[in-house]
Amino acid sequence: MNELQLKVLELLKEDARRDAELIATMLDVPAEDVKQAITDLEKDHIIVKYATVVNWSKVDDEKVTALIEVQITPERGRGFEGIAERIYLYPEVKSVYLMSGAYDLLVEVEGKNLKEVASFVSNKLSPIDAVLSTKTFFILKKYKQDGIIFEEHEGDHRLMVSP
Repeated sequence: MNELQLKVLELLKEDARRDAELIATMLDVPAEDVKQAITDLEKDHIIVKYATVVNWSKVDDEKVTALIEVQITPERGRGFEGIAERIYLYPEVKSVYLMSGAYDLLVEVEGKNLKEVASFVSNKLSPIDAVLSTKTFFILKKYKQDGIIFEEHEGDHRLMVSP
């Protein structure tokens, strides 16, 4: 990956609506170079999808998000891959991460209400043979996601300390 591609990725990560001409102006390079960089990044599946970050707390929608710590027994020959795939294929699952530490997978699940998420954990996730234990945490409020702060924040009101 070259330097131009890295800069293009950073600018698109900040705002995926930026077009090639604007990015070219920001980087002071020809627009054709930016268009080619974006095409190559998409072709190589480095850019997988363009997505919108939504502050769901401002929408009249009763979504519930939970983070679930999952301890599993790895499969012989496949390790964690097969179990992770089995879990991420469920439509309720938004993200799955292989983790270091006290648990193996972190699973992000979204449902219409607490009961729906609890049902997913008890009826779909926990019965998987390789799953040893789960620990579910419900997200009460998101303050920041993917580098984006959701709420307007007040300035720093601390008193200045001088020697």
